[in-house]
Amino acid sequence: MSYTAIVDYGVGNLKSVTNAMRYLGLDTCITGDEAVLERADAIILPGVGAFPDAAERLRGPGLDRVLVRQAAKKPILGICLGMQLLFDVGKEVRECGGLGLVHGSVRRIKTDRKLPHIGWNSLSLQNHSPLFRGLEEGAWVYFVHSFCGVAEHETDVIARTEYGPSLVAAVSHGNVYGCQFHPEKSGEAGLQILRNFGGLNR
Repeated sequence: MSYTAIVDYGVGNLKSVTNAMRYLGLDTCITGDEAVLERADAIILPGVGAFPDAAERLRGPGLDRVLVRQAAKKPILGICLGMQLLFDVGKEVRECGGLGLVHGSVRRIKTDRKLPHIGWNSLSLQNHSPLFRGLEEGAWVYFVHSFCGVAEHETDVIARTEYGPSLVAAVSHGNVYGCQFHPEKSGEAGLQILRNFGGLNR
């Protein structure tokens, strides 16, 4: 059976991601079980909340190690806080290690604008990625965040947005992808991104 596993570790709006994938006709399974993650064709790591709490919830049952192993075999997509967890370290509340699948750190956005950054912003695409196949330059997507990844290597950055300063909106490194925005809440552009991700390993 072909399916995308959505990681259940106690944080994140699993239902909205699941509904979007099912709308596209893509089979999903919400799970925190290592064997189910192993059999999946792809994995989505959603997340909302604080970095340290989410990181601990992954480490407790050993899901951090599972995800690192799976990233060598299949596509993984981190969404919002899930994207931030892909980085080496987060600096929210206290410094805390991430999954280390994308090199860099997660820091509070330095802007004179209101935080959290909530709403629609356009994407500036770079470093061509199959995740954005069929997406137009300047596509609008929906953000909710106060912290943002700062990539060590610009080649890992596949999209930026502006909220005062230029911010990393999406990353890609090997099988690993991350969207700081919520594709499941981003209309047709977001559905296209999820559609592309769903086809990466099929």
